[in-house]
Amino acid sequence: MTQSPKACVIGNPISHSLSPKLHGYWLKRYGLPGEYTALQVTEGDLEETLRMLPSQGFVGVNVTLPHKVEVLQYADQITDRATLIGAANTLTFKEDGRIFADNTDGYGFISNLRQGAPDWDPKSGPAVIFGAGGAARAVIVALADAGVPEIILTNRTRAKAEALRADFGARIRVVDWVQAGSVLEDANVVINTTSLGMKGAAEFKVSLDALRPETVVTDIVYNPLRTPFLKAAEKVGCTTVDGLGMLLHQGVPGFERWFGKRPEVDEETRQAVLA
Repeated sequence: MTQSPKACVIGNPISHSLSPKLHGYWLKRYGLPGEYTALQVTEGDLEETLRMLPSQGFVGVNVTLPHKVEVLQYADQITDRATLIGAANTLTFKEDGRIFADNTDGYGFISNLRQGAPDWDPKSGPAVIFGAGGAARAVIVALADAGVPEIILTNRTRAKAEALRADFGARIRVVDWVQAGSVLEDANVVINTTSLGMKGAAEFKVSLDALRPETVVTDIVYNPLRTPFLKAAEKVGCTTVDGLGMLLHQGVPGFERWFGKRPEVDEETRQAVLA
């Protein structure tokens, strides 16, 4: 008798993760055999855990903080986009035990943006990104692939933004955090990739007064769903896209690989995860 496929999300801490709800909902919805759990894994136990999971019937894992960068050193095969981003969030275990690493964060970001703002045309103007961490790297790769002509990057520590420009080249322009408000009027899309405005984190304090109503504004934070950043953009009349969809869409490629069915991200999926 063949064992049902198993997958999980690994991180430290992990109790806050919505991935078990998401994948559990999809398994139930499509009537598929399999299970999806959460596993708290400390940095010291990461390699041993990854080597052990395939022998226990696991076909793959989602990876969250703080392991996204470190998992690359244990992977046997790494996609170009995971290499470019310098991190992986989706691992698939091959039958021979080899580990295939991918990064679907950028895919999740762009799919969410297209779903939430179907009229958005990536080629019609620059993108402004707040933040220069790992999430920003995934967003930059996705925007460049989509054909965004210029990416304006601003971060509280300018050196981090400069480091990203060194990695990604001429399409990126770095602007000081204190001057960020001045580049918003020409923006086609504005993205917050920082944790500012997240429940329990510091406030997002850059003025968004210069936004135009036709600009699309999105936040990768989803707790709360309507962040102060999105509320400020709504006041201007912008189309806003919350961060929950990025989490939902980034789960699609892994679920399809592990359980053999491409799941749909729709309002029912959102409600199931928010419940």
